[in-house]
Amino acid sequence: MVGNQDFLPGGPGPESTGIQEIENPEGELHLRFYVPSGHEFALPAIGIREVISQSPEGMTAIPNVSPLLLGTLNLRGRVIWVADLGQFLGDANPVNTDRPEIPVIAIEDQDSLLGLAVDKIVGMEWLDLEKLQAPTNVSADLTPFIKGEWSLADKEESGLQLLDQIEILRSARWVA
Repeated sequence: MVGNQDFLPGGPGPESTGIQEIENPEGELHLRFYVPSGHEFALPAIGIREVISQSPEGMTAIPNVSPLLLGTLNLRGRVIWVADLGQFLGDANPVNTDRPEIPVIAIEDQDSLLGLAVDKIVGMEWLDLEKLQAPTNVSADLTPFIKGEWSLADKEESGLQLLDQIEILRSARWVA
């Protein structure tokens, strides 16, 4: 009964069944986003706890900490630090906190959790790790945080850079 072609739209025959084959995506799932300077980055979805839109008023500023840290926020009962990812990566432009909401990517490794404030979230995309190339135009102090980059047809100056969330979490830059 289930395999009876008379019950399918368009009548019998494989050409007229209306059944669409689903293709398996190639690569791994990544989150794409921008920092204030306009550079685009990606993080592996497996290292992301969640993505939230946080109002600046919902973050508590903490004195005498690294200038890279914007403050803390309460994520379902857990206090996490929120950092300006662009400035962490050497961007001269700080994230704009004069807006209703700031996109924050909560990354984690083991028991460490950190919120990364970014300028704009692009979305999730399957990216092929076999096409990942060595990063170009990256300063020596950023090398540990960038795993590689993908060349994009619509980007002339640099490609989409893949960040290493574990190296970002464990960085000594968070110490004031």
